Amino acid sequence: MLKENTETELRIFERKALRRIYGPTKESDGTWRIKSNEELNRLIGNKNIINYIKAQRLAWFEHVHRMPDNSMVKKVYDWSPALTRSLGRPKNRWEDDVKSDITNMKITNWKDCIRNRPQWKVFVERVENSLKL
Repeated sequence: MLKENTETELRIFERKALRRIYGPTKESDGTWRIKSNEELNRLIGNKNIINYIKAQRLAWFEHVHRMPDNSMVKKVYDWSPALTRSLGRPKNRWEDDVKSDITNMKITNWKDCIRNRPQWKVFVERVENSLKL
């Protein structure tokens, strides 16, 4: 999961970019106005930057799990430091966020799904096209 303030900043950036892309709207009386958030949401539909990030994260997760065990990326992913974590609530790791997304999608046997590429691709597309995970 992305932090709430990061998600907010990404949504603000996305709306700024969309306003620049789609430009202002000309009213019937000849005046120009900036598009509202609702108008932008209608224009882009269900696709937004947060869902795109989550979908790319799931796609990379599948890619790493399918890698051979001797690849450098897989070794780094499986590596665990010898140090202990600091006291207090542990910080969310990338893997924790991905597994949280997987449980929100109600996928119980994700290891089997990763082995089946077409099925995993359907899950990734479902995340990318959904309003909320």
